[in-house]
Amino acid sequence: MSTENKEGNPNDLTIQDLATMKGIIDIASERSAFKPNEMAAVGIVYNKLDMFLKQVEAQAAAAKEAAENAPPAPAAAEVATGEANGS
Repeated sequence: MSTENKEGNPNDLTIQDLATMKGIIDIASERSAFKPNEMAAVGIVYNKLDMFLKQVEAQAAAAKEAAENAPPAPAAAEVATGEANGS
């Protein structure tokens, strides 16, 4: 179980939960756990999970890059005393 849900709703799904579900589908398909007539539905859900997780990963990478490239914010003391403006 995810430790992220300790204080929130225990029924909330996290990104980690979705990644785990994708892994479960991988393992089950390798072990031939699905009947042939179930494979199409399983494949659709798997592809949706895969695309969603890739999109989340890309957004996280973009946010990290933006945070790394953002100019540092002036410290609260500098703003309060006017040191940031050179006053």
